[in-house]
Amino acid sequence: MKTLTKEMQAAITPAMALELLKEGNKRFVNNLKLNRNLLQQANETSDGQHPFAVILSCIDSRTSAELIFDQGLGDVFSIRIAGNIINEDILGSMEFGCKVAGSKIIVVLGHTKCGAIKGACDHVEMGNLTALLSKIQPAVYDENSETENRNSSNPEFVEKVAAMNVKKTLHAIMERSPILKEMVETRAIGIIGGKHDIATGVVDFYDDTLILNNPE
Repeated sequence: MKTLTKEMQAAITPAMALELLKEGNKRFVNNLKLNRNLLQQANETSDGQHPFAVILSCIDSRTSAELIFDQGLGDVFSIRIAGNIINEDILGSMEFGCKVAGSKIIVVLGHTKCGAIKGACDHVEMGNLTALLSKIQPAVYDENSETENRNSSNPEFVEKVAAMNVKKTLHAIMERSPILKEMVETRAIGIIGGKHDIATGVVDFYDDTLILNNPE
């Protein structure tokens, strides 16, 4: 598998970037990992990097973006934080990844059975975690299809809040970053949300969140 060069990155459209991630996830699920020389990739990227995607996912140890999308060194910017929430530092990192370093798509990736989502559903307060979980609370309140057992004991509620949280994070990116908003609107980059099933490894993308230059 070739290491991404600036020329290769430039030739990738947002739609192609999404397809690369989908194909990579299929390989992961079917245990067909591409043959890569990671040490060689480390050497070849030592003077510069040209990732094609920025992926915001959870800190959860089972949700490594490079693994579940079968990507190598230099392929993706991976941002990981509990509950895949957004803040100004993460927005700045995304702006760097897309505007400066040339990535073609932003993915906000939630996952099943997320501990941060469960904590928000249960209104947990503990040290610095309190402030982090407060960023998920709007998704808890906005998910109103479940009227009973609105806590972590209700798995359906947890998964619906997780999906809502991804979509609210996408909205926050567009609302809080004029740079990224313009890049999305001019189709310089794409943006999409999704869910990683930690039991099967499958990533389901939320088609209703997709914005890119030439959707199929």
